[in-house]
Amino acid sequence: MQLIKPDTNIDFVGKRTIALAVSLLLIAVGIVSLIANGGPNYGIDFAGGTLVQVRFTEPTDAVAIKKALEGMDAGSMVVQQFGDDANEFMIRMENSSSELKGLALEVKNHLTSAYTADKVDVRRTEMVGPQVGSDLRNKGIKAILFAMIGILVYISWRFEFRFAVGAIIALIHDVAITLGFFSLFGKEIDLPIIAAFLAIIGYSLNDTIIVYDRIRENVARYNKESFSFIVNRSINDTLSRTLLTSGTTLLVVLALFVLGGGVIHNFAFAMLIGVLIGTYSSVFVASPILIYLEQRKAKKS
Repeated sequence: MQLIKPDTNIDFVGKRTIALAVSLLLIAVGIVSLIANGGPNYGIDFAGGTLVQVRFTEPTDAVAIKKALEGMDAGSMVVQQFGDDANEFMIRMENSSSELKGLALEVKNHLTSAYTADKVDVRRTEMVGPQVGSDLRNKGIKAILFAMIGILVYISWRFEFRFAVGAIIALIHDVAITLGFFSLFGKEIDLPIIAAFLAIIGYSLNDTIIVYDRIRENVARYNKESFSFIVNRSINDTLSRTLLTSGTTLLVVLALFVLGGGVIHNFAFAMLIGVLIGTYSSVFVASPILIYLEQRKAKKS
């Protein structure tokens, strides 16, 4: 199926300076947001603590719930609405010691004193110690770094080292911007989000490899043309496939984001941003970096 005519020749390479400015702006905004917020907003998986999911059968709000739980010795507390149900809330507490094993019952007792027993339903309780959370966080970061190193080795072997450099910079670009969006929207980063980042890396790399394969083919086909022309021609050659793949993937991810509920909402949000940015970076980041490295090589020689 061809969405784009074979003779289409959009000047993507000519827009690389504008694309660079857009990318730098998005990354800068994300960095400023992370600094302002004191770093990423780690979920219970990484920060440690206790999480309780509660549903009410009557309208209430976070302030009233927090007031009802004032008597508990659970450290700092955050109460947030969860999912699409206006009466379902997530309560996150700082403490996660062994004395809190009966936490679900304690939370329910405090809440039923402010509401009634038949109007409170404790649906889920999770605890993670601070040491376990720190260990999981370090392992998550290592997983992303090892994935990057593996990609660097693979692309250097399959293509050339300069292709690997372009791909890695594009992947770092994708993860940095997605992380910035999480900070801007105040969303938590937990284990499913690390899985989402790894999925974004894989998706973006797949798009980049398709363009790189076409560049390698066109180097022989258009050996009298400039390298910039070859890169731009290759992007246009693969444009139809890129739009089809990204479009269908976005439809699925958008459905998960809208209809998937609160449990996978953050995961779907990460994938939504990641697919958009990953498609963009394959065209406007990974490929133009090849042109820069080629021009640098030409100047040296």
